[in-house]
Amino acid sequence: MAGTKEIKRRIKSVKSTKKITKAMELVAASKMKRAISQTLASRVYSSYSWELLTSLSSRVEETTNKFFIENKNEKSLIVLITSNRGLCGGYDSQIIKKTISAIKDEISPRSDLGDKGQTYGKFDIITVGKKGDNAMRRLGQNVVATFTNMPDNNIAISDIIPLSTYLTNEFKDEKYGKVYIAYTDFVSALTQKPKIQKIFPVSKDEVKESIEANIGEKVKESKGIPYLFEGDTEELLGILAEKLVRMQIYQMFLESNASEQSSRMLAMKNASDAAGEMIEDLTLMFNKARQAGITREISEISAGMAAAN
Repeated sequence: MAGTKEIKRRIKSVKSTKKITKAMELVAASKMKRAISQTLASRVYSSYSWELLTSLSSRVEETTNKFFIENKNEKSLIVLITSNRGLCGGYDSQIIKKTISAIKDEISPRSDLGDKGQTYGKFDIITVGKKGDNAMRRLGQNVVATFTNMPDNNIAISDIIPLSTYLTNEFKDEKYGKVYIAYTDFVSALTQKPKIQKIFPVSKDEVKESIEANIGEKVKESKGIPYLFEGDTEELLGILAEKLVRMQIYQMFLESNASEQSSRMLAMKNASDAAGEMIEDLTLMFNKARQAGITREISEISAGMAAAN
């Protein structure tokens, strides 16, 4: 059994760690509350914007707008949203594994993804957050851009305009045939689900599936709302699609931020609880060691007295 001095030193160290994790838990809880409020407040608008795009997509069959038509370029672009900092449980690892699995099994027919040093010419990756950037570069993937200055709280739509504009221009210039967003969908403080969603080209069926996944119920078939257009219909469809897709990207960032803060709060809470349990075990060990020492001293004194007599 360790000595009492060593046990006291370990108890002091664990208590210091617990203070840090408890403070981080409180900070994450505060950020989580604001992030969840922001996410839920915009979720309804985001769903309705997709629904509007679904209604307008009745014209997809006759439109020549590039946002609704898959071009011949076989290369795809994936935007991976992760965190800049760790200590958030499995938040980063889940979405990174989801991205790798999706490229391997669903998006790409190739089956050798994940071997270090392998590159996949059909896919370029944009990383948001240092954790995803480090993981993709470590796997040897082609990272064409990195965004590490995104705010971790109170995200505004202006913060994602540079990324949204870049994605829009790259697709319009036909540098990519498809554009995907890999993000973490917020379900509750205890549950977050990694998802990958295609944003370009805009597909009526996929938009409909996205709405159903977000609102949790089937979307009724459109009754053919007679929209009236003034001006160039093709130009209007392009502008609407660009703005509505930007809103979806913004919502994905909100979902990811709420998921990150929830994961971090839960991870820090678990760490604080584990530290508390360790302190209790060490305190019990300390008391046992001290009692054993006292008993040993009493025995030695008794033995000495008996020998003297």
